[in-house]
Amino acid sequence: MSDDPRDDLARRIAGEITLSSNPGATLRKWRTDFDVSQTELAERLDVSSSVISDYESGRRESPGIGVVSRIVRALLDIDESRGGGRIRQYARVISAGFESDIVQDLREYPTSIPLERFYEAMDATEVVAGDRDTVSGHTVINSIEAIKRLPSEEFYRLYGQSTNRALVFTDVTRGESPLVALRVVNPTPNAVVLHGLEADDLWEHAASLARVDGFALAVSTCDLDAALAKLRDLP
Repeated sequence: MSDDPRDDLARRIAGEITLSSNPGATLRKWRTDFDVSQTELAERLDVSSSVISDYESGRRESPGIGVVSRIVRALLDIDESRGGGRIRQYARVISAGFESDIVQDLREYPTSIPLERFYEAMDATEVVAGDRDTVSGHTVINSIEAIKRLPSEEFYRLYGQSTNRALVFTDVTRGESPLVALRVVNPTPNAVVLHGLEADDLWEHAASLARVDGFALAVSTCDLDAALAKLRDLP
């Protein structure tokens, strides 16, 4: 990794698009992740929006590395013109020592916010109330990748700069694995949100573990990309 997070992110995006079996879909994923419309990207590239649409739909031949490089630069330029939030988010994840397919978002807030505001962004339903009702940051974690690839002693790094935060685990079916994994971590987070299941599908011991460790537990089935966009606007 270089000292410039923009360069690192540019190489990652360009590599994913170029090597993808479906470059158009990968391009669309990154464009929407940056919250850039086809029209805005087209204007930055000085092409018609139909060109971007054709690339993403596969109606136009997959872009070569030169076109991909222009598209990536345009996305990063747009992000920087908005304050560079997406680039900074990527830098935070990497500086914490994670690959972005393990940690999908990691943020510290300038001030603590009510946990209820976090729930609103995640469209989450609380199952167990915790000992603390505020958070100062969040980490969104792919539960399967984290459990497969992170040794238990490295889980503490999911807290970023503060344990006063919410941990969101995605790709959850019952919640057993992430909650058991958290038992080896000390201290515990303020809140845990399990994404991908309803309260009725929750592991039968989940609520008990949350009460023992004192953290709030919630579930959510919201659209994850939309939730990530809302989380990046907090507080």
